Amino acid sequence: MEIPLHQIDAFATKPFTGNPAAVMPLGEWPNDAVLAGLAEENNLSETAFYTAALPADTPDRPEGGMPQYHLRWFTPVTEVDLCGHATLAAAAQLFEDEHPNLDEIAFYGRSGWLTVRRTGPRTLELDFPAEFPEPTAPDDEISRALGIRPVSTHAATDLLYVVDDAQAVRALDPDFTALRRMDARGVMVTAEGPTDGPDFVSRWFGGKAGVAEDPVTGSAHSQLAPFWAARLGKTALRAEQLSARGGVVDCTVEGDRVRLAGSYVRYLDGFVTLET
Repeated sequence: MEIPLHQIDAFATKPFTGNPAAVMPLGEWPNDAVLAGLAEENNLSETAFYTAALPADTPDRPEGGMPQYHLRWFTPVTEVDLCGHATLAAAAQLFEDEHPNLDEIAFYGRSGWLTVRRTGPRTLELDFPAEFPEPTAPDDEISRALGIRPVSTHAATDLLYVVDDAQAVRALDPDFTALRRMDARGVMVTAEGPTDGPDFVSRWFGGKAGVAEDPVTGSAHSQLAPFWAARLGKTALRAEQLSARGGVVDCTVEGDRVRLAGSYVRYLDGFVTLET
């Protein structure tokens, strides 16, 4: 069995930046052990698998005649409910290879319907569900592992720890072994951006997800953007993730949805051959 393999740097403006994702189109779903093995072998923070066959019970299909796909995301250790950069990468591959004359694609996954719109050359915009982190008590063990004393702490899918300034986010040197013991999927450390820079900055650590630090985390911005929109009193925000690779995400909060825009760089195309 041959499976195409594409590697695309999402939320990237040049090679070796942004977040690399593997994209593997499938004719039909193999068993989950095969998907997990492929994701582990790819050893990227996410592998996106998709097929053109939607589940029979798929609800409320989008109108407009856009192509529709069933999309799943795997880290090297687990399947996840939502992934931004791998969705952007999957859409990039589909727009370039299958739908060069179209500007919108829909995906159905664990988080419901997601749409991706082409907004320019190698620039895409994701339409994701918004999450609104609620205040929560800080976890002293996580604070020690991060090496910070947070100004405030909040929780949604991930934990959100706010610190004083962007430089404190950039300077983080966490204890990754300790972070693997936390119960949450991941923890975001964030701060308001500098006056001459983005609206907010962040880093994301996902020990439970098997990702020590994610370079640019789209799903985190569906939590971060509503949080900072409320704090800053604006609905359009520019965000920068201060990982070693780095990446920029343009965010627009509209009610219970968040639009996340970024560019991509195509890096690798090939095939995986599996004995059947």
